[in-house]
Order: sequence, then structure tokens, then C-alpha cells
Amino acid sequence: MKMEYRKLGDTGLRVSEVCLGSWLTYGNSVGANVAEKCVEAAFDEGINFFDTANVYAQGEAEKTLGKVLESRKRSDYVLATKVYFSMGESVNDRGLSRKHVFEQMDASLDRLGVDYVDLYQCHRYDDQTPLEETLTALDDLVGQGKALYLGFSEWPAEKISEARELQEELGLTKFVSSQPQYSLLWREPEKQVFPICEKQGISQIVWSPLGQGVLTGKYPPGKPIPQDSRAANPKSNVSQFISRLITDENRERVEKMRPIAEREGLTLAQLSLSWCLRKNELASVIIGATKPEQVKENCGVKKLSDETLKELGVLFP
Repeated sequence: MKMEYRKLGDTGLRVSEVCLGSWLTYGNSVGANVAEKCVEAAFDEGINFFDTANVYAQGEAEKTLGKVLESRKRSDYVLATKVYFSMGESVNDRGLSRKHVFEQMDASLDRLGVDYVDLYQCHRYDDQTPLEETLTALDDLVGQGKALYLGFSEWPAEKISEARELQEELGLTKFVSSQPQYSLLWREPEKQVFPICEKQGISQIVWSPLGQGVLTGKYPPGKPIPQDSRAANPKSNVSQFISRLITDENRERVEKMRPIAEREGLTLAQLSLSWCLRKNELASVIIGATKPEQVKENCGVKKLSDETLKELGVLFP
């Protein structure tokens, strides 16, 4: 299936509707050789969008991704990273203060081996820093040519509105993207975040569109959770996300998706990603991959029939 491209917010930038992420993988559980093969598979499938963050494996994800991308033309890919979470022991080594934002931008550029990132995102909202301080710092980074576009992840709806009003009032660079958790199993952003962003010309780049793997069918109902899975590891830093998604009810629902996927000629993963992309305000779905075959599979998305969308809407209200 041919990769489609969508505009990022109200800009002229076009990104692949499937984005390759690096949370929990590159620089962590996935070695550099495998990461390189996954990125090669991504380019082969038409992916031009790569997402990471400074905090992923404490900078190692950025280093690994930067090394893999160094042989590519900079104009051939769109690179996104993030700032907010703690990167050291210092009291100022976290958050969205001007000091931390400036220092971490330079550190990210160094680890990635690039002169600029296409999209710089606030990984969470910082209620300890004045919003104006954060927004003016981000605007300065754009003015310096270190970031081309700005976004955020998991911000409350009211703060999104407040930020855009302040950016408008002060003539600052506006946010163009939002990165929320979103899937058939987690539709919370549809209530407030999606409508507010759509009015403001802000696109969604969604993470965990496969519900931490639950939507792939790897946890069938009535069977014990595989011991080698993240869901079985209480020390996993995603256990909090999986625990609220891997209910008996959800496992039954996923099983009922199988005949729908077969009718559409898709795997469960492809069906789940295609469902997310039914919404025009989504610019891209972020996938994770530990092998190139997963990249290829997850790029096999397509437009779903109205009948299928209705069935899935009933199954996952």
C-alpha cells in the first residue's frame, strides 16, 4: 500500500501518516544494527517522519537515531524531539523553564547530530513555570533556526487554549501539533483536546495507537499473560499504561475484531492504525518497532469502509 502524506497543522509541512518512534526501543531494548534496519525499512515504506525525545533512554535514543540518520539527506526526513522530563540531578534539570529548554535543545541537537529539528515539543505541561516564559523561549529557538515548528504532548485542553491565545496576543510562533495517547482503547482526547485543536489548526500525532500492543491480539482472552511481555513485568515503565488497557473486557473486544480485520484483509494492528487515521485531524500515528518486519506491517494501512467503522465504534464506544 502506498504511503500517504498529511499536512502538519496549518503549515505547509507534509509528514507520512505513519511515524516511526523510538520510545522504549532505540538506545534501550533495540541495538544500533536493528535500529538501522528499522529506519531503512521505514524509508523503503515511504515514512519521512521520525519522533524521539531527550528523555528516551536518557539521551541514548537521540544518539542512536542521529547516528542512523547521518547518511541521509536532511531534506528527506522530518525530525521531532521533546523536552520536559528530568535529565539530571540538578533542581533546574527538568521542566519548561527558559534555562532547561535552551540547554536541552542544544543537547538534543548535539546528540542527534543536526543543526535543527523540524518539530520541538513540550513533553508535558509545566505548572511550575509561567506559560509566557516557556512560549517566549520556544519562539526564540525558532528565531535562532534551531526549531522550525512547535508542538506539545498531553497538555490539558484549557492550557492549549490559553497558550494559543497568548501566542496570538504576543505575536509568538504558534503550536501546530499535539501528541496525545489515542487508540480504540483510549479515546479520551476526542472529548476536549481534538475539538479545541481542530479549531486552532493543530494536528494530532498520536502515540500508543496499538494500546501498548493489546490491539495486536498478543494477549488473547482466557490465557495467561506471556511472561516475557511488558505487561508481565511490574518494573516496566509502561506497566501503568498496560494495566488500564489489558482488562478482560478489552481482551474480549480485541478477539471480536479478528473477523472484521480478516474481512478487510488486514492484521489487527493494521486495522487499529487505519481506524485512528479515519480522522482528518490526525497527521500521523506513531509506531514502535523492534524489527523491520513490524515497520512494514504497520505501514499497511488503508481507508476503512463505513460498515467497518460503524462496527468498531460499537465494539469500542
